[in-house]
Amino acid sequence: MVHAFLIHTLRAPKAEEGLCRVLYSCFFGAENSPDDPRPRGPERDRLLRKEQILATARQVESMWQLQQQACGRPGMDLQSQSSDEPVPLQEAPCGAFRLAAGDPFQEPRTVVWLAVLSLGFTLVLDAHENLLLAEGTLRLLARLLLDHLRLLVPGANFLLRADRIEGILTRFLPHGQLLFLNDQFVQGLEKEFSAAWPR
Repeated sequence: MVHAFLIHTLRAPKAEEGLCRVLYSCFFGAENSPDDPRPRGPERDRLLRKEQILATARQVESMWQLQQQACGRPGMDLQSQSSDEPVPLQEAPCGAFRLAAGDPFQEPRTVVWLAVLSLGFTLVLDAHENLLLAEGTLRLLARLLLDHLRLLVPGANFLLRADRIEGILTRFLPHGQLLFLNDQFVQGLEKEFSAAWPR
């Protein structure tokens, strides 16, 4: 099961200015913490989730930066590609890593990430999930979000497009469940989404 989906910024390796920012997040289900004696409430849960997603986004950014440095890729200008050019998602850097229990989630989790220019797309999964299926789903979600929402256009406002992001997640990641999808079924879901949310 997927526990969270994140869209966040990525800074080039050795970039000094700016911080990793979470632009959009969606949680599926609640984090269980029976060992925590402190009273739970909606505000405390919201702050805990905010801390968890920010810590995860920073770890993804660190992993991406290490991968860029290990591949010998210099700190490139992430905005150099025109937003009208197609983004080759099959060549986009991706990776996976495990989070130990308590760092930052109560249970062990697996994180799968995909870097597209200056954006990171991340899934937080159960530790035993199918990683190939998760990566395929993440690439599909990234392609749909980039195509339908034009997220790489300068001035794209995620807050005004949250309902469309949720519409895509509802169809292609219902309640956090990874789906085995064939091309024909994906095309049908895309048509359904396009009819419900014209561009």
